[in-house]
Amino acid sequence: MTHRPPDGSTSGQNPRAQGVETSGLPGRLVEFVGALRSKGIPAGTSETVDAAAIIEVLGMTRRAQLREGLASAFVRRGGQRDVFDQAFDIYFPAGTGAPQTARDADEDIDLEDLRDLLANALADDDSRALEQVAEIAVDALGQVGDGGSTTGGWSAYQTLERLQPQTVLVRALAIRQGAAGGGQGQGQGQGQGQGGEFADRLERDEVRQNVERLRAMVGTEARRRTAELRGREKVTRHAVRPSGDRIDFLSANQQQLQQLRLTVRPLSRKLATRLAAKRKRKSRGRIDIRRTLRRSMSTGGVPMRPVYANPHPSRPELVLLCDVSGSVSGFSSFTMLLVQALSDQFSRIRVFAFINAMAEVTDLVKDGDDDLSGRISREARITKWHTSSDYGEAFGDFAADHLQSIGPRTAVLILGDARNNNQDPNIGALHEISQRAKRTFWLNPENEMRWGLGDSIATEYAEIVPMYECCNVDQLTRFITRLLPA
Repeated sequence: MTHRPPDGSTSGQNPRAQGVETSGLPGRLVEFVGALRSKGIPAGTSETVDAAAIIEVLGMTRRAQLREGLASAFVRRGGQRDVFDQAFDIYFPAGTGAPQTARDADEDIDLEDLRDLLANALADDDSRALEQVAEIAVDALGQVGDGGSTTGGWSAYQTLERLQPQTVLVRALAIRQGAAGGGQGQGQGQGQGQGGEFADRLERDEVRQNVERLRAMVGTEARRRTAELRGREKVTRHAVRPSGDRIDFLSANQQQLQQLRLTVRPLSRKLATRLAAKRKRKSRGRIDIRRTLRRSMSTGGVPMRPVYANPHPSRPELVLLCDVSGSVSGFSSFTMLLVQALSDQFSRIRVFAFINAMAEVTDLVKDGDDDLSGRISREARITKWHTSSDYGEAFGDFAADHLQSIGPRTAVLILGDARNNNQDPNIGALHEISQRAKRTFWLNPENEMRWGLGDSIATEYAEIVPMYECCNVDQLTRFITRLLPA
């Protein structure tokens, strides 16, 4: 690869990409900060100044140290490091254009030759060899469209689909075991047993981990090459995944939802601290006007020392009504687990789930099962004669069978997208629930622009209950700390 300091100077290979690189290193740093902010990392002026100082001290020649230095300035919490690394590789690449390894590779190299190189790199556990295979593979297999046009680029998905690195695993293991067996004497077979099986599993896991490393390297190389052609800002917008707290609940895949579940405990500890502080501020009570005016007589009528009414501390009760149908189930499950982790902040929590029939699932949520949605669907009666969402039917069930669970200190939290499949919305039942509760909130995981479109009756329900957009963990965190009663 042709290495040079990524200071914004031109390389003579892509006039369009170089047209936006005329602002030098300060401009590159500002663009990098803007990219981080667009992906949910709160990088501000002070972090930018710190980053400039880090660049001045470390320089641009030691890229690994520069990466760690800038990460110390911008990364503040879990889930942000992956975003930072992807953006760093786009804005501060190790080089430009086709890598030297790809240019030096034989033009007649075919797919089997690449797989042979990959098998040897996996067997040798050679990081540099893996990186070279990734560079050659992207250059040979990943080009999409015309390499000289602004609509082309390089695709990591296309590269991996053609290379099929997972099919090389057995070949890599055979190479590694053959090399190991060549240096061993006779009689080893007598001592294999469980120890040999354990060693085989370790080797297999190590090769699998190297395959995943290769996938990440291919993604990095494809983004770098495409950013030179189509612009860094566009590639960052479309190819860099947002931080974990900005992932939309409705578009998250199973792996992302599992990662979100792992954040429930640390997030709950942080939110519990905030709720406790909020409760402490309220514990002073309201100002007693009469007693304050009486005390002010000693200071000429100036209320220098306000007198507070005696507080009546009490933790609120919380009732959750959760739609667990379809893609909404991931959002509901995460919120149920988070609220249960915050149970110490409330005097009582009761959780109800529904698709078109309402059932209490408090005990299931307390168990904290990773497959909460699956357990609810198997063990709770959340459907009747059909399996489509019906909010009106579910609210009617709650009003008829569970209304006594709401008292004068109860806050009701409804979770769902309000897509009712053109059924009766039963506004009266929701109004009855809202009137009985002290406060009622509705968290909708859909973007507000989609409310009222199609079979959504969110706008009708929003006239009865305050409805808030809650598409990701960041919005859910802000709701809990600012609006949820403490």
